[in-house]
Amino acid sequence: MIEDIRKSANSVENAILVGIYGAETPRWLAKEYLDELELLADTAGAHCMRKILQNRPHPDPTTYIGKGKLNQLKSIVDEDQADLVIFDDDLSATQVRNIEKTANVKVLDRSGLILDIFASRAKTSAAKTQVELAQLQYLLPRLTRFWTHLSRQKGGIGTKGPGETQIETDRRLIGNRISTLKEKLEKLDRQRTTQRKGRSNNNRVALVGYTNAGKSTLMNALTDTNVLAEDRLFATLDSTVRKLELENHKILLSDTVGFIRKLPHNLIESFKSTLDEVREADFLLHVVDSSSRLVEDYIKVVENTLEELGITGIKQVLVFNKVDLLKPKRLIDLKKEFPDALFVSAERRIGLDKLQARIEKMIEEDYVSFEYNVPMSQYKAVAFLHDVGVVESEHFEDNYVIVKGSIHEADRDRFKSMLADLETAPT
Repeated sequence: MIEDIRKSANSVENAILVGIYGAETPRWLAKEYLDELELLADTAGAHCMRKILQNRPHPDPTTYIGKGKLNQLKSIVDEDQADLVIFDDDLSATQVRNIEKTANVKVLDRSGLILDIFASRAKTSAAKTQVELAQLQYLLPRLTRFWTHLSRQKGGIGTKGPGETQIETDRRLIGNRISTLKEKLEKLDRQRTTQRKGRSNNNRVALVGYTNAGKSTLMNALTDTNVLAEDRLFATLDSTVRKLELENHKILLSDTVGFIRKLPHNLIESFKSTLDEVREADFLLHVVDSSSRLVEDYIKVVENTLEELGITGIKQVLVFNKVDLLKPKRLIDLKKEFPDALFVSAERRIGLDKLQARIEKMIEEDYVSFEYNVPMSQYKAVAFLHDVGVVESEHFEDNYVIVKGSIHEADRDRFKSMLADLETAPT
């Protein structure tokens, strides 16, 4: 399985990175992509010895880089004594087999590398289950490469006859395991749904963004907590929820797994339930690494991934992080290009007051004024208004509590269904 291609925990493998460029992907952009692949390799524990780019209009269907370049790659592997070669695209089983046969080296594609990182960083039961499911779905069509002998036929009496080939056995066993994992994820999803119901009275804001944009650092700065934040890709896999008390509102702030270009489809499918924190948020803070040359590309990747996940129609605020690393002209240009965005440095706590004020403003955009005459016997309803809304005044008259303030439209509807016979006097 995937473990067959993973490094020992105490060793560093020397890697050569390979990509292609052409009309659709200019050379400078392909170099940026290989730089990102190097960060992924470093996160996985590999040392990049060399980067190779091949000019091709499209990948060769049998060798990815072409026979001549493959022979050159073999010479480089021998010269550098490389342990593995990592390609910046997904490879077919045929491509992997041909490359390994010629270059005599372990071969890994982009999806395999990302899955390896997720497997090493998964800590909770949900994350481990999601990653294993994605790994097996990735492995299934590649069994000609990863012939792992999940079950071995033994010789002896009763074992003779046609039986199953090893690869058929492996496919059947993997299929059974996939079904088991999907059932387990459904159960975990039901548990998370129950947990979220217990938090339904709170406004909810989710942090999304390209991996390593600084979402966890921003959460720590806003909530004074200690969520793991590293200068590495995919530091966060599981959704983390923390309370944030603003001047007029209390919210639940969620930090989620970062996105990346060419994120394996199976991984997206597996992590859909984890990203329910995003799907059910009142609005999103889209955190962007302003110091990157690929700001626009990263924004598009996040937007496209959200759309693929079916997360649409939720209001967003662009938050450009790491502004302390920008030259003044670049900052001016970004502000002109994105006039409604916010610019902060979570590390140096720059612009956080403006961010919190924007969050409050976004929350109150969906608020409506109210004036309710609540029977004193139903004072729990008044407590509900204090909990989810902004109470401006409250006084007692006869057997009623007269409460004025503002409340989110959804919470107003919940309040009305709670007290269907309540007399209302909207302002």
